[in-house]
Amino acid sequence: MLTTSPTGRHPPRTTEMTNAAPLREPPRLDRSRHAAPQVLDYLRERIIALELPPGIVLSRAELAARFGLSQTPVRDALIRLEEEGLVEVFAQHKTVVSRIDIRSAQQAHFLRRAVELEVVRVLAARADAALVKELRATIARQKIALEAGDYPAFVADDQAFHRRMYEAAGVPDLHAVVRRQSGHIDRLRRLHVPEPGKGSAILDDHKRIADAIARGKPDDASRRLREHLSGTLTWVDAVRRKYPDYITD
Repeated sequence: MLTTSPTGRHPPRTTEMTNAAPLREPPRLDRSRHAAPQVLDYLRERIIALELPPGIVLSRAELAARFGLSQTPVRDALIRLEEEGLVEVFAQHKTVVSRIDIRSAQQAHFLRRAVELEVVRVLAARADAALVKELRATIARQKIALEAGDYPAFVADDQAFHRRMYEAAGVPDLHAVVRRQSGHIDRLRRLHVPEPGKGSAILDDHKRIADAIARGKPDDASRRLREHLSGTLTWVDAVRRKYPDYITD
């Protein structure tokens, strides 16, 4: 008999972690910090990058061995990932990377849009030339990554572009809050970015946002930001058709 989750769902189709694509070696732990948050950050990044795709079984013992830790900090990291909806823990059975939940993605999109619309308005009201220079430098790095087909670097610079705006607006902690809620939509974006024309569209959007900030136009900055964030969810049906085992409603 199948074991069900607390929500009554059956475990998704699964693959053992050892049979997945090779997982990059974890970073050397900073022994001056608690281990569990470092394990959490590593696993979250690998899940969002789809190096640990939906349905992969995470072995607590194997992860503990990779990090050279006891299983306790690994367990604590997996509990946090479950709270973020990125894994499902089936008691006495297994821990599985969750499917991408469309409703969770929609709510994360709503939160991010609400916060970032205010962020860009604040920044455009200031029209800080030094900030605009930083944003344009990030866009230039993104362009290089896109031309090289280096999508991990492209996505990292995308995140850096948005994080810098939060920092410049004086609300860096809100960026962390939004990121913790965004695992499902971030995975949708990772599936979407390699599609023809998507990377170029992101670059164009970033340029328009930076230009609106430079010109001191809050309304235009908000409009450009809204357009920028609107794309991924309109592509959900195509993602579902292409990756049916990755998506759930």
